[in-house]
Amino acid sequence: MKFKTLALVGALLSVLAVPAAAQVKEHTFKVGIGLSEDHPQAAAVRYFGEQLAAKSGGKMTVKLFASGSLGNDISMTSALRGGTLEMTVPDSSTLVSMVKAFGVINLPLTFNTELEADAMLDGPVGQKLLATLPEKGLVGLGYWENGFRDVTNSRRPLTKAEDLAGLKLRVIQNPLFLDTFNTLGANATPLPFTELYSAMEQAAVDGQENPPATILASKFYEVQKHLLLSHHMYSTWVLLLSKKTWDGLSAQEQKIVQDAAREATLYERKTIRAFGDKALGELKKVGMQVTELPPAEQAKLRAKLQPVVAKYAKEFGEATTAEMMAELAKVRGGAK
Repeated sequence: MKFKTLALVGALLSVLAVPAAAQVKEHTFKVGIGLSEDHPQAAAVRYFGEQLAAKSGGKMTVKLFASGSLGNDISMTSALRGGTLEMTVPDSSTLVSMVKAFGVINLPLTFNTELEADAMLDGPVGQKLLATLPEKGLVGLGYWENGFRDVTNSRRPLTKAEDLAGLKLRVIQNPLFLDTFNTLGANATPLPFTELYSAMEQAAVDGQENPPATILASKFYEVQKHLLLSHHMYSTWVLLLSKKTWDGLSAQEQKIVQDAAREATLYERKTIRAFGDKALGELKKVGMQVTELPPAEQAKLRAKLQPVVAKYAKEFGEATTAEMMAELAKVRGGAK
């Protein structure tokens, strides 16, 4: 009996002595993105893969599919819900059709700095939004920065609020984006990102709105002459995992994924901010004419967009909007 007990203890100790990585199953996560291989988002996906591999003893890896090769944000998010794709990194606005409250992130002229956005997204409001996703078949692993959105066009420099009138601008397929630019007098045209370059090249649209990092990485400067630093909206991506995939992972594997995602989130924000700072200089070098709105003109934009903000604050949820504004007020108060 004594020997049996000793044998059982020995067996238990040998199991406990097995390295953690040995208890992790081999798994390759297919990650689809709409942006190009050389965009900071793609670099962050690769970094996520490196972290996964390091933490899992090489058992968990990532295979990146860039440039919309697996579809656009909407179709890839749908594939995650159906369990036919493991991961994607869509714009948060893509999730509004499932969870309306996600729209508060894009309310025009809400954030003043990237650090304000970090504090809100990593705080209670942002985490509460992520907590709504599992019942939609998705798991949110973190917010990645896209950045402040600016306007480009091929027709004329924009120096005052009224200059947007009459421009045919591609926007994300989302009612808030449509209303924002239609209210400013533009002809807002929804179009998948994967079709945007050719639409501008063929003059089907005059321009578009995206952060400088995306404008540079997607080579929009080849078909666009003018860039207005309007900073009209802050834009974030959500690192998403299929809930079907998540549910198939052990608790230990889930922790490895979460830890790798957190490190990749910090890496992505740092990388895209550095890239964005350089992007503006690069865009000027390749011949884009860059303008900024004087404070008085920016104030005009804000005044014109007040009805849009009021309408969508109500639609996305007045409680969530109020919570976000209170969080921002706290952040700004602490920054003084």
